[in-house]
Amino acid sequence: MANTIKVKLVKGLIGTRQDHRATVRGLGLRRVNSVSELQDTPSIRGMINKVAYLVKVVS
Repeated sequence: MANTIKVKLVKGLIGTRQDHRATVRGLGLRRVNSVSELQDTPSIRGMINKVAYLVKVVS
């Protein structure tokens, strides 16, 4: 399998911007502490950087 990264939602979405909530949903995260394994592409990295205050990259 190609390079993948795991992303974990570490902060709730209440009070955040609508486009940031949509980005988190696009990453496949639903609730706090949910983890999603994604392909390591520049577009996914950009999404993670956009909502870096909400998510954490785990190994």
